[in-house]
Amino acid sequence: MNMAESKEKKEISEREEMEGPISVESEGSKRIQQPWTKQITIRGMVVSIMIGTMYSVIAMKLNLTTGLVPNLNVSAALIAFVFIRTWTKMLTKAGFVSKPFTKQENTMIQTCAVACYSIAVGGGFGSYLLALNKKTYEMSGVNNEGNSIKGVKEPGFGWMTGYLFVVCFVGLFALVPMRKIMIVDLKLTYPSGMATAVLINGFHSQGDKMARKQVRGFMKYFSISFLWGFFKWFFSGKDTCGFAQFPTFGLKAWNHTFYFDFGMTYVGAGMICSHLVNLSLLLGAVLSHGIMWPLISRLKGQWFSKGLKESDMKSLYGYKVFISVALILGDGIYNFIKILACTIISMHRRFKNKDANMAVDDQGKPIEVLKQNEVFVREKIPMWLALSGYILFSILSIIVIPLMFPQLKWYYVVVAYFLAPSLAFCNAYGAGLTDLNMAYNYGKIALFILAALSGKEDGLVAGLVGCGLIKSVVSVACTLMQDFKTAQLTLTSPKAMFLSQAIGTVLGCITAPLSFFLFYKAFDVGNPNGEYKAPFALIYRNMAILGVQGFSALPLHCLQLCYGFFAFAILVNVVRDLSPQKIGKYMPLPMVMAIPFLVGAYFAIDMGLGSLIVFVWHKLNSKKAELMVPAVASGLICGEGLWTLPAAVLALAKINPPICMKFVRS
Repeated sequence: MNMAESKEKKEISEREEMEGPISVESEGSKRIQQPWTKQITIRGMVVSIMIGTMYSVIAMKLNLTTGLVPNLNVSAALIAFVFIRTWTKMLTKAGFVSKPFTKQENTMIQTCAVACYSIAVGGGFGSYLLALNKKTYEMSGVNNEGNSIKGVKEPGFGWMTGYLFVVCFVGLFALVPMRKIMIVDLKLTYPSGMATAVLINGFHSQGDKMARKQVRGFMKYFSISFLWGFFKWFFSGKDTCGFAQFPTFGLKAWNHTFYFDFGMTYVGAGMICSHLVNLSLLLGAVLSHGIMWPLISRLKGQWFSKGLKESDMKSLYGYKVFISVALILGDGIYNFIKILACTIISMHRRFKNKDANMAVDDQGKPIEVLKQNEVFVREKIPMWLALSGYILFSILSIIVIPLMFPQLKWYYVVVAYFLAPSLAFCNAYGAGLTDLNMAYNYGKIALFILAALSGKEDGLVAGLVGCGLIKSVVSVACTLMQDFKTAQLTLTSPKAMFLSQAIGTVLGCITAPLSFFLFYKAFDVGNPNGEYKAPFALIYRNMAILGVQGFSALPLHCLQLCYGFFAFAILVNVVRDLSPQKIGKYMPLPMVMAIPFLVGAYFAIDMGLGSLIVFVWHKLNSKKAELMVPAVASGLICGEGLWTLPAAVLALAKINPPICMKFVRS
């Protein structure tokens, strides 16, 4: 034990003698801190599996439709609270005595569920892994140089599950030895982890009346959303039928994808996302489908051949894909460099002033903060466990991945895992300062480097698989560090948190592929004109083609447009960072703007409506809105999202909707 820890514990004991014993938790009575083995419960694991599986299906649907998945951590914590509180009330009414529901148990459930559904979000099912299938290969242009037929691997449950197990668990062990340095010594805030902790602490300190309101609100809008999804199904007999194709603003606007598709999932997502995200989506939709694509379409025969299919990469579709890529890369590279610079400068300042600040900080710490730190530091995760876990799974990955993908040489995997802890630390440190998880940008850099180094035949697969490898390690390590911050603020044992994260990761490595194949077998995934467009699969494959082939893969004048949008993405970020806040806060997010460029405007309208509902609600009754928005949004997302399960089963059973509701000109 070092001097800083001894000093902190001594100060806690001195203050306890002066102030009396500390109440770790206040829910009507003082309660002694539970050992870590009691914080993980059987009922908690059952609820975690239920929530994790449900959210895996919902996240997979969002991933395969638009690729935009909001942060559902708060929603998962709320649903965990709703499930257990409802369960304990039912047992009490039936005459049974149930174990009290603590905030530590709530944190465990939330952590396990989030770890599970995070693999459905970031496991590559809508991006780098799906980019390997034959449909994406054909859509990227069979005759395009760099788009090799050798770069095709059809999705399979076996290899996908194996790939997830080896790459995700490496990230789980990467930063465990650094947890005290990052959470206690450097005092990184991790805004998402802190927000989740504040919410969980609020659940367990508010009265039963507030809790009942949230439970009723969730159940009401869950039921409405589920039944609405069921009702819509009856009218969707064919691809362009039903409420999802309702020409809200007229048929001409509908032709340019401007319509409200009555999707409660994205209305709920819009209620969770910030107003800036939703406005950026609407701006991207207007700029692309309202202005640019109609103008470029008029140049058919001049910029591209009239005889090309609409989905050909040398036609309008190529402009959609590559301009989206330019926006994503411009935004990603700028933020990557900015966060890296901020990380280096901040680390230098903190380590330089560490000794000088330590004495001052210790003297000024409130007793509550000292207790949080004492609980967090006391529960040590052995160093040998972290090191042996990282080495073991790295060796497994070095052996298994080149066998799955011979195009990615084993020595590239060795170098990747040698560098991964440093990259994971930089990303986790940056996320602690800014709340931006830049894992996808680290993955994209790996994609371009490996695609360029591996040559024309092997570069595409090596780039995509290597992207997933680096992204998974960096992302999982960052998520774990955010969860450690939540654990610190809710007085939850880090040991219990780590075990819960590991259980959730195992669960996610199984449920995510199952969720994916539910959609892949039941629906036409990857169809640019269908509901499940999976836009990022095409974007990632074409990024790999760019890495292999260079700019010769682009259609006529597309390079100049890409330069313009790349510069626009950087300029917008510069203006946001350097201008006064009253101007900077209105700057759009280029990476978010890029999504409707390829997907369409309809879901931006859904999310814009969700944002409008939240805005009006806050104007009418801000306190009620703050309490009820998470519950209502979660109900809307979960209801229609869960209807996807029976809809997929009906599709697999070849049971089609009986009615096709369609609108045509009179």
